[in-house]
Amino acid sequence: MGTISHAITPKVTLPRSDSHRSYGLQHLNSRFCRLKSSRVAKKLRASAETTKRSPAVDFNDPNWKYKFQKDFERRFNIPHLTDIFDDAVPIPSTFCLKMRTPISEEFAAGYPSDEEWHGYINNNDRVLLKVINYSSPTSAGAECIDPDCTWVEQWVHRAGPREKIYFRPEEVKAAIVTCGGLCPGLNDVIRQIVITLEIYGVKKIVGIPFGYRGFSDKELTEMPLSRKVVQNVHLSGGSLLGVSRGGPDVSEIVDRMEERGISMLFVLGGNGTHAGAEAIHNECRKRQMRVAVVGVPKTIDNDILLMDKTFGFDTAVEEAQRAINSAYIEAHSAYHGVGIVKLMGRSSGYIAMHASLASGQIDICLIPEVRFNLHGPHGVLQHLKYLIETKGSAVVCVAEGAGQDFLQKTNAKDASGNIVLGDIGVHIQQETKKHFKEIGVPVDVKYIDPTYMIRACRANASDGILCTVLGQNAVHGAFAGYSGITVGICNTHYVYLPIPEVISHPRLVDPNSRMWHRCLTSTGQPDFI
Repeated sequence: MGTISHAITPKVTLPRSDSHRSYGLQHLNSRFCRLKSSRVAKKLRASAETTKRSPAVDFNDPNWKYKFQKDFERRFNIPHLTDIFDDAVPIPSTFCLKMRTPISEEFAAGYPSDEEWHGYINNNDRVLLKVINYSSPTSAGAECIDPDCTWVEQWVHRAGPREKIYFRPEEVKAAIVTCGGLCPGLNDVIRQIVITLEIYGVKKIVGIPFGYRGFSDKELTEMPLSRKVVQNVHLSGGSLLGVSRGGPDVSEIVDRMEERGISMLFVLGGNGTHAGAEAIHNECRKRQMRVAVVGVPKTIDNDILLMDKTFGFDTAVEEAQRAINSAYIEAHSAYHGVGIVKLMGRSSGYIAMHASLASGQIDICLIPEVRFNLHGPHGVLQHLKYLIETKGSAVVCVAEGAGQDFLQKTNAKDASGNIVLGDIGVHIQQETKKHFKEIGVPVDVKYIDPTYMIRACRANASDGILCTVLGQNAVHGAFAGYSGITVGICNTHYVYLPIPEVISHPRLVDPNSRMWHRCLTSTGQPDFI
């Protein structure tokens, strides 16, 4: 049995073909005809990427659409305790908001249920995964299954409290663990999980300190949690429980869970952490343990598949405005000033793209999904020269994972198994100074990296709401008997998704999406190839 870092599903990086180029406003008309055929080919490749985990689809089969939907239902069917335990008997839910008094021991043998309260979710409720009916693969952002872009309904499970539950609250010991790096909103999710557990009637709630490491390090002890402990924790950034990367063997983690009598485990983390949660879920099933393992997606980069957004992202975009505005003021106030801001985004450029759109002060936005050249007649540095000549200043926003081809490769990896990236922000700063010195143009370059300031922030109002609902629905899912799932927001509705379907590879910005086109419209930047 490997360690948690080895349990991580290999991340598939989509090939960077020439069709991933960005096209600024100056180039759209002249290049449209050449682009049209390549974009069609790209959409069909994207279709293959979407369906690659399914059996090969024969589009000549008149029943292909029905077969595809059946396969989709199979893949997105969420695991339940009754899959393993035939004798699992549901009981009336202890969660009812019409019952104003707390659950007490007098209800230990049976729980009051208000049948007139219509606040429960039916197990057959579904949410539509895709809502746009694209008519052609050439439509901006089109996601097609077949070459004709046939409309196929894809439904996923709606999240929320069920009328029947599969755990008796007085017998539950729930544990919460936060893994990976810091992210705004961690404390908000912890708080809401604890509060919702107590409403169900759970008395034994603990926090596992410093990620998965807390299961193996004998110097780290469980932290008892209650509403009193977490009441105001959301007013601060960071994590009440602490975070770390990597961890012990999956078998060792499950051994500790068994020893401690943990029957619900709530895991807050990104793709790697969720891969660990899936491995824990599978090991618990293998040992016939009545345990619910539920993930809450935490990635500031917003790079988890199928979800509208993940918590911490909105806060990151908002806090990035301060850095961008500072870079703009520095650049605008200097003679031939250039401001460079590096933001988070290892594989996905969502923060850089949205922050650039929000600020309206960015002249060049660089993300990992779109190739670019620094040097040459169409490179970034040549466009910077043009901006200096015409505007007198320029501001660049770059995602940390962009332009890694320009940097010296290393085999170094962090504890989570992620490749340690080179600093593209410093590289652009140095190359800018060098280039303008060579052409004899004075330039004043300022570089800002606000990464750790952003990660340590408390969640803003938007993320606070998202964290609250995610935490509540994680508890509802566990009590409903689901395990090996994660909770997320899809088309503004909250859903449960099987973990394997959201961790196969990072969610990437589509260079042909409307949002990236909007960013190009805002910056006015050309194609840097």
